[in-house]
Amino acid sequence: MLDDYDRRILKLVQSDSDRTVQEIADLIGLSATPTARRMKRLAEQGIIRKNVSLLDAEALGLHATLFVSIRTSRHDAEWLGKFAEGVRRMPEVVEFYRLSGDVDYLVKLCLPDVRAYDEVYKKLIAIAPLSDVSASFAMDAIKNTTELPV
Repeated sequence: MLDDYDRRILKLVQSDSDRTVQEIADLIGLSATPTARRMKRLAEQGIIRKNVSLLDAEALGLHATLFVSIRTSRHDAEWLGKFAEGVRRMPEVVEFYRLSGDVDYLVKLCLPDVRAYDEVYKKLIAIAPLSDVSASFAMDAIKNTTELPV
């Protein structure tokens, strides 16, 4: 599966995907050609899904992070398809999960402020019937990373 070189490549590209192949090669102790081959293989295997730029929410005026817990009494495929598609189309939604346990869905929002949640709430309840919608706002991001443990 993954050897030490692969893991080191993955750690490096997660922390800064702007590094050149040569920079990564130098940091892991291989030459550029085998490093490039490894990176290509990791991408072909779907381990490296894509390279993106991470934006600063505060700099964009998105000062509020909210977590919305949703419960529903409907669990059929038709309802889920309609709900999932509607939520995916909402630009304020940055993460969306179907859960086990007492809460059926968890949605993470990035908004200008907490007052903006009312409009998002109205959009959510218009998509499909819901039993309970409850939101909490984050007071502080103690850890917020996109880096996975490898």
